[in-house]
Amino acid sequence: MSIAKSLVLFVVAALFEIGGAWLVWQGIREQRGWIWVGAGVIALGAYGMVATLQPDANFGRILAAYGGVFVAGSLGWAMIVDGFRPDRWDVAGALVCLLGVALIMYSPR
Repeated sequence: MSIAKSLVLFVVAALFEIGGAWLVWQGIREQRGWIWVGAGVIALGAYGMVATLQPDANFGRILAAYGGVFVAGSLGWAMIVDGFRPDRWDVAGALVCLLGVALIMYSPR
């Protein structure tokens, strides 16, 4: 599997997990109802399925790398969906996390 395809899988998984968590948040915290919660649960399940398509056979490695994608993706989601403006430390932290993803997933072994 190419690095490009792996990166696409990370992005799709991030959209499902972050979007699913956001839907649950909206359903409960913003009182939008159980349909939002249910849609969130379905999206979170889809995240789990997409994550299994990564080429590496080590669950721990995939989940650890995904953590970095989640950090950066969450800030991006917050900017686009919620109007959040990260400060320079948020951006620096996200870049460090993405560097960690690259090291964990794509370093020669």
